[in-house]
Amino acid sequence: MHTPALAVTRTPLVAVYGTLKRGLRNHHWLEGADFLGADVLTSATLYDLGPYPAAKPETSQGIVVEVFEVSARLLADLDRLEDYRVRTPKHGDYERVIHTTAFGPAWLYLYNHAVAGCPVIRKGAWQPR
Repeated sequence: MHTPALAVTRTPLVAVYGTLKRGLRNHHWLEGADFLGADVLTSATLYDLGPYPAAKPETSQGIVVEVFEVSARLLADLDRLEDYRVRTPKHGDYERVIHTTAFGPAWLYLYNHAVAGCPVIRKGAWQPR
């Protein structure tokens, strides 16, 4: 259980892989965050849900993420957007967990629901349709 204030103390970094990336429709949620750079993670696989992707903790050939330094307020906003529930993380749409990036440990939102039948992205980046 990591409230945004405690979570930012643990690591102020967040890695994004979908609509929160620069130039995409939800990037405005990261206004005020510092962009550190892009990285490739092999500790997650993406699934194309149509309007947005979902990450699962499965080994991949490398998915592209963007890493940002955020404040506790911004992380709380992201938690609301991603339906991350601090007290019951498995009951929301996403769970927030730490993954290793080139910039240090970063929070990554992992999808809690089934992805059977969705297109798999094991390498590269999700592209909006």
